[in-house]
Amino acid sequence: MASRKLPSRRQEKVARIIKEAVSDIIRNQLNDPRMDGLVSVTDVDISPDLKTADVFLSILASSDTAARKTFAAINHATGYIQTEVGSRMTSKYFPRLNFCEDRKVKKTLETLKLIDQAAEEFREKDAQRGDQEESENSNGDQE
Repeated sequence: MASRKLPSRRQEKVARIIKEAVSDIIRNQLNDPRMDGLVSVTDVDISPDLKTADVFLSILASSDTAARKTFAAINHATGYIQTEVGSRMTSKYFPRLNFCEDRKVKKTLETLKLIDQAAEEFREKDAQRGDQEESENSNGDQE
């Protein structure tokens, strides 16, 4: 198992600034008609040399196609987002941003939906079983 080095305080600080800045820029400054749904910056993973940052986005849209279009619009705006983030940072250099889709939230929601469906099926079977037992009990009472 490969060990992963913990991020330095500087990495954590830069990652936090990038996360807040990218969230704000996407929410308030991007006006691309391809964007649909809710976009959240879930994580920022910064390289130890602070030259690159992977920005993880969770996109909740009405369909997979809409989510892909939203992700494409954000990727298309990478240069603009990068410039805006750079203007908010006080360091001389700032990392190159790479956007990545974070599918964990979507998978979690899908899992919860499956659990809800299974629970509903159990409730229906319990209700049918209860109706069946009640019917058998009432038939026995008539004799």
